Amino acid sequence: MTFTIIAFIILVGFIIFALSKLKPKKSESFPKQWHNQLLEHVHFYRELSSEKQKEFQKRMMLFLSEVTIEGVQLELQDLDRMLIAASAVIPVFGFPEWHYNTLSGVLLYPDNFNDDFDFDKTNKNRIIAGMVGTGRLEKQMILSKKALYHGFANSNDKSNTAIHEFVHLIDKMDGDTDGVPEYIMKHAYTIPWLKMIHKEMEAIHHHKSDIRSYGGTNQAEFFAVASEYFFENPKLMQKKHPELFNMLQLCFHTPKPNA
Repeated sequence: MTFTIIAFIILVGFIIFALSKLKPKKSESFPKQWHNQLLEHVHFYRELSSEKQKEFQKRMMLFLSEVTIEGVQLELQDLDRMLIAASAVIPVFGFPEWHYNTLSGVLLYPDNFNDDFDFDKTNKNRIIAGMVGTGRLEKQMILSKKALYHGFANSNDKSNTAIHEFVHLIDKMDGDTDGVPEYIMKHAYTIPWLKMIHKEMEAIHHHKSDIRSYGGTNQAEFFAVASEYFFENPKLMQKKHPELFNMLQLCFHTPKPNA
């Protein structure tokens, strides 16, 4: 990673930290032109009633007033901000008072990156599409713009990097990113959930599941990958994994998909 990129990340981190100490800004008005863009790009939004769409809009603008989004070597576009905000709202839409208290900023990279946060196409191992920061990047998220757009390009592919990373933040709210989101899961569901996780992970390891193989990495990744599936293609999950679907529906407080 070049000195310029390191210096930029440190500078952005300082700015985000300083902004986090200020009083929350008043939410801006929802841009009217975003409605049609959301209808075009975000299946979850398209399935909502008009009343719920207005609520979704308000939640997006609240998120944008609380979290700073910065482009790294790219000019940030309205669609970038809109898709990031939508990704944040989707998994917590069932929780009206939700705030991402452990997030102060999102850094948007042009492409996938490596462990050194390098996204130059000449460098190898650029396989990371998104991550929740730790250490000097604590309270920040890094997303690949390429992955962000790909996640909303196909509403039925069971994959969405941005939603995946926001689900990790939800999981982390109780202090541990362990695949057991105590903040949204009732205690009585914990043991059944853990049994279900390990059953499904075993199926993944034996190539007997249509859940993305990365979900077999550990409990936290299973929760995030399964949540992507749940929000991207709920009808298919309900058909192929009814128990898992029902458990995630209880966790996220979402209605059943229309037949």
